[in-house]
Amino acid sequence: MKAKKFDQAFDQGEDITSSLDLNKAKRKQQAPKRVNVDFPVWMVESLDREASKLGVTRQSVIKVWLAERLAMTTNGQR
Repeated sequence: MKAKKFDQAFDQGEDITSSLDLNKAKRKQQAPKRVNVDFPVWMVESLDREASKLGVTRQSVIKVWLAERLAMTTNGQR
């Protein structure tokens, strides 16, 4: 598919995934890096309650909340 046709299909909301080689797709600066963090028990329990309410994992809650906080910090908000 030519780039112009690809752009038009994307802009029109068409499904373009069949035109992509997802095996080679990369998300910039999204490579995971494992870190260990120790939390007090009360904090883990609170995270678990929030995760349960949202229907997601504890890790997802932590990632989203940290990303939101970092976005606020890097945008000059505190």
